Amino acid sequence: LVFTLRECLKPQTSYIFYCQSCGDIIVKDRKFLRVLPLPSENWSALVEEWCCHPNPFARSTLHPQHHDCYLGDTFFLLNSGNESRKSKENTRVSCKRCKTMLGETVSSDAIKYYITEVIIQPSEGSFSPTPRSQFVQSMVAQCLVELSSSKSTFRFTIKGDDGRVYILIWLLNSDTLLVESLGSSSSHSVFTLFGDAFMPTSGPVETWNAVKVLYQPCIKNRNKDLADAWESDIGVHSLKFPSETCLELLLILGLSTTSLPPSLRYMNSFQVRNSCY
Repeated sequence: LVFTLRECLKPQTSYIFYCQSCGDIIVKDRKFLRVLPLPSENWSALVEEWCCHPNPFARSTLHPQHHDCYLGDTFFLLNSGNESRKSKENTRVSCKRCKTMLGETVSSDAIKYYITEVIIQPSEGSFSPTPRSQFVQSMVAQCLVELSSSKSTFRFTIKGDDGRVYILIWLLNSDTLLVESLGSSSSHSVFTLFGDAFMPTSGPVETWNAVKVLYQPCIKNRNKDLADAWESDIGVHSLKFPSETCLELLLILGLSTTSLPPSLRYMNSFQVRNSCY
């Protein structure tokens, strides 16, 4: 995540990258000399509007060197280095232990890892697991907050690596604060699909930053006309994740919606959801 990694990933510091699902080490003791944000995924198409001559970047690509880390909206791009599989472009990269998809190869020497699939820790630290559902919703929520602030974008399509649209998300606000007293979380029993609770329960009172979103599922051709309209709208930003994670996110959203009173579950045909981050 650009917003988070800009704060936690620092040059001249050694990091270990873990599979979020099982904790297996993916990249060990990698020290970056440069940590740089990537332009938007559509930057190349916009060059023609900026230049009065043929696109000078038409045949060039942004590939990190061994000590570079490039940050995208939903991924970070690393030189494959010793982890190189010499694979073809767009080949899925999976965890060797649990086989979860972590990212995909961009070229024979560059790998894209999705922010929802890895945990990054300094080399001198130790791996601390985070419940899967809590991690996914936190990463996605922070991504929405960052993009709404930097690009004034409030509508998003959630796409899988298969190119299909899974969810339409409309960000209502990002300054919600949720407060819960210990013992009052009767709804926690609802959030057991992935074997964990969404929010911590230690202490007499807990507070969380949260975003409020409206969403529409788009699987099995649901809301196809609306999805097509959003895809052609320049005011809508597309976010890409592994297809399996898109389905996880949709289930997380649905479980949260069912925990709300019936009168608060819908707004203008969209379903309502609060996501903590």
